[in-house]
Amino acid sequence: MSTSDSCKDGASKSNNDDVCEVNNMLHNMSTADKDDVSVCANCGKEGSGNNMNTCNKCKMVKYCNAVCKKVHKKKHKKDCEEYQRLAAEKHNEELRIAAELHDEKLFKQPPPDEDCPICFQQLPVLNPTGKKYKECCGKTICSGCIHAPVYDNQGNKVDNEKCPFCRAPWPDSEEEAVERIKKRIEMNDPLAMHNLGCFYGDGTYGFSKDYTKALEYWHQAAELGDAKAYNSIGCCYDDGIGVKVDKKKAIHYYELAAMEGNVKARYNLGFYEIEQGNMDRAVKHFMIAVRGGYDGSLDTIKQMYSKGYATKDDYMKVLQLYQAYLSEIKSPQRDEAAAFADEYRYY
Repeated sequence: MSTSDSCKDGASKSNNDDVCEVNNMLHNMSTADKDDVSVCANCGKEGSGNNMNTCNKCKMVKYCNAVCKKVHKKKHKKDCEEYQRLAAEKHNEELRIAAELHDEKLFKQPPPDEDCPICFQQLPVLNPTGKKYKECCGKTICSGCIHAPVYDNQGNKVDNEKCPFCRAPWPDSEEEAVERIKKRIEMNDPLAMHNLGCFYGDGTYGFSKDYTKALEYWHQAAELGDAKAYNSIGCCYDDGIGVKVDKKKAIHYYELAAMEGNVKARYNLGFYEIEQGNMDRAVKHFMIAVRGGYDGSLDTIKQMYSKGYATKDDYMKVLQLYQAYLSEIKSPQRDEAAAFADEYRYY
């Protein structure tokens, strides 16, 4: 059943009442016109619909020739303007509802990062010191488990120069690491695709800088659900790297990344809203990013508070959100690793 039908039949109304009312009026007008679809509105002469002139503005009235169209113009003017007004109201209301639905999805707190496959504790956001992707098995492992000593069945420490998850030896060279990533790509691993794109983008691991290739791999990774890939694409359009600067496309990809849980993209959206003067929307983005573990948003809201763009309640809430994030990722094992070396720092 169409929207107009449900309204005409007396179904329960929602916040779309205005759209329903306009739909009904347009429906009645269009139905009346369909009855005379091949009849000239001026002289009543019948004709083939394909060969008749149509009102250029409302598209609702037909004429047998240009003369009748001109003669009838003054008489039709009022109805034509009314139809255009109703059509514009309908269009604007549809845009408003679409924007509300988009914002509802955009500002929804995404699920937290996945758990470490070894200690089963939420992975920290900080990358690459808080967690590392292992190209041997395709697992992302926290710094605590990477640094933790390995024991044999007798309780003796053994060589830990192996992947903590699959026990494959560390690659002996960059070439071997790249070969492992390529094997993961053959298995449709989005993280491996994103990483290979980064090699092309940065010109590392023996690759020449090639943003065309980088974007190709990032798009493939994004299609398979990698939020970081969406953010990487957004950054390219934002800064004009490998493509022409296109802020609309940058925001589009930042939003896709943010809705999938990428906190850096969320932070970027917050700064975009500041540039537009939308401080309330910026605070919303920063709040979500902080809850996801991005401490840069914490500092930004602190600065906004000091300048009067955020409230004291906003600042207190963001502190609580960050503490909640820390309580979920902290562990003695990760603390021990972080104390051992900065390369294991996780917040």
